Amino acid sequence: MRTDLLFIFSLIILIAISCSSEPPDQKEPVTKGRWFTQKQFQLGKQVFATNCASCHGSRAQGLVENWKQRNPDGSFPAPPLDGSAHAWHHPLSVLVQQINEGGVKLGGTMPAFGNSLSEKEVIASIAYFQSFWNDQTYDRWVQMNAEQ
Repeated sequence: MRTDLLFIFSLIILIAISCSSEPPDQKEPVTKGRWFTQKQFQLGKQVFATNCASCHGSRAQGLVENWKQRNPDGSFPAPPLDGSAHAWHHPLSVLVQQINEGGVKLGGTMPAFGNSLSEKEVIASIAYFQSFWNDQTYDRWVQMNAEQ
């Protein structure tokens, strides 16, 4: 039963993410068996380098060891997004919302990117940082989202 739910959830994510105004390339491989395509990964790599790496690190590893400890100004530092922090606890919709709305409401300093990045770019940036998640973390993310 759980395997069926995981498969269905993964299929729904793949279909939802693949829907866009441009026709999908049927020969385009999905990276590491995950929901995103190589094209999304490549775009995400560019978007992440331009907009996210200065705070989250070039490989989404974070820039400070204790990202849960407040900065001197009271804000929280940017957490790692490579699967070693809490990003994997959030469904795709929450990750998209966080990027669009920023982190100020949650005590961080991340700006809102909803007016500067397209939906395609936001999704691609998530694909990029999820590529650093090990299989166990990714599988837990898929399973957690299937159970919701």
